[in-house]
Amino acid sequence: MFSFSISHIERFMDQSNQTIKRTFPVGPLQCNCTIIGDTLSKKALVIDPGGDADKILNLLDELELQVVAIIHTHAHLDHILAAGEIKKATGAPIYLHDDDRFLWDMVEQQCQMFGVPPKSLPDPDQKIHDGQDLGCCGGVALHTPGHTPGSVSFWFDDSKTLIAGDTLFRGSIGRTDLPGGNFEEIVKSIRERLYTLDDEAEVITGHGPSTMIGLEKQTNMFVKA
Repeated sequence: MFSFSISHIERFMDQSNQTIKRTFPVGPLQCNCTIIGDTLSKKALVIDPGGDADKILNLLDELELQVVAIIHTHAHLDHILAAGEIKKATGAPIYLHDDDRFLWDMVEQQCQMFGVPPKSLPDPDQKIHDGQDLGCCGGVALHTPGHTPGSVSFWFDDSKTLIAGDTLFRGSIGRTDLPGGNFEEIVKSIRERLYTLDDEAEVITGHGPSTMIGLEKQTNMFVKA
């Protein structure tokens, strides 16, 4: 019932509606960056630009999309490192949940911790809040703390797509042993927020292959429905 063949290297156009989705690994830790856009308005969101800014910008040009916001599931370095370059090139504002601002502000220390060349970032322009309309592709923000205090998932009802960041993985969940992590909170976020979504919804994870809500509810060894 929940069989699928989804490449985590690159997402292709959703033929059922006017949404374009592309997901591809970027940066030193191969975070999944997603571009999601509207074929009619040409508006797009860039989600988790963790590196390789040129690759992201070239794809936006190829798709003829205009970035209206750069949004982040959380503020670990591998999900944010190219945000400044994307903002400089497009003029789009940066969005982040305020509970992760402490991680954003210590990005240089994060880089040092993981042996990544240090990089400074501009301040976020806007705060993401729970239930926020993302203004593109029918997207809404869901505050899903646990991996970090300000972890956010993005639900796109039009295309039945969830961008889960490092909250939910195929057969696993995000680690909670880093600063701000909380195992009880991530379990609650998954069970009470993500598992209430459509079983057939695609879940684009922060790293590795995509999955489906129904599949994880039945088989995820960390959090079952």
